[in-house]
Amino acid sequence: MNKLITFKKAAELIKDGSTIMFGGFMANGTAEGIVDALVASGVKDLTIICNDSGWIDRGVGKLIVNKQCKKLITSHIGLNKETGRQMNEGELEVILTPQGTLAEQIRSGGYGLGGVLTRTGIGTLVAEGKQTVDVDGVTYLLEKPLRADFAILGGSVVDKAGNIVYKGSTNNFNNVMSSAADIVIVEAEELVEIGEIDPNTVVTPGIFVDYIVEGVR
Repeated sequence: MNKLITFKKAAELIKDGSTIMFGGFMANGTAEGIVDALVASGVKDLTIICNDSGWIDRGVGKLIVNKQCKKLITSHIGLNKETGRQMNEGELEVILTPQGTLAEQIRSGGYGLGGVLTRTGIGTLVAEGKQTVDVDGVTYLLEKPLRADFAILGGSVVDKAGNIVYKGSTNNFNNVMSSAADIVIVEAEELVEIGEIDPNTVVTPGIFVDYIVEGVR
């Protein structure tokens, strides 16, 4: 199966109202080319799940600045003042989630689990309206699993089967999101032939990847 598609085709797959997971941390490891294609497409009413809202001019922040998002599930927004402005003005729904909890919610969604029990957030606004579970006399929050229509990953080296290697910290949230979406698209910083990647270095196996876009280097 040929998994290679263009940036334009990747953007066309995503329709108004879609829920998208974006890998990366402060835009490091984020598929910038696909973000730009989505900005150009004008797709709207997106729900985005990601570690943070990037910067005004980098990462998913471009989609927020362009007002293409209706909801953001994330762990922090401090690097993008436009996210905070839209949240305070009621233009964007923002659900702030502790970073570790967010990662485990995504993992639960990918692994078919019913959620994760955590002490993080007990006694704070994070716990409002959420179910609690007592285990051996200790109270935990039940944080429910997260899944998405699409996961958009940024890969450092990707072969044509979709096997992904991440360099350094670019793995941030990418691998954990690969199993938690119906359709997975990876933007390859470097695209190589099948067999050129040492199997021992593969982090995300190609079985999880539906489409590959070759990035511009």
